Amino acid sequence: MRSKTVFIIIFTALITIFLMINTDAVEFNFIFVKKDISKLLVVGVCTFVGFVLGFWAGRPKTTVSSYDREIDQHDNKNKLSDEDRDYIQ
Repeated sequence: MRSKTVFIIIFTALITIFLMINTDAVEFNFIFVKKDISKLLVVGVCTFVGFVLGFWAGRPKTTVSSYDREIDQHDNKNKLSDEDRDYIQ
């Protein structure tokens, strides 16, 4: 197995163990409400949201800029004069 796969398996196992240990209810203060919620739920939701945000922020851009589209639409090689082509070569 690759080291990345081993790291993911170990990290997932540690998070699962951590979540299972922290199952007791704790009072959380929301903006206007105090509520008893399981630490398992809060930590699990925060971990999931963190992974989703990290994936969303770290993914590569797939959009093409308008400048690239303009270059693709206008093939400048056909507009060059013979003198310019000789200079480039």
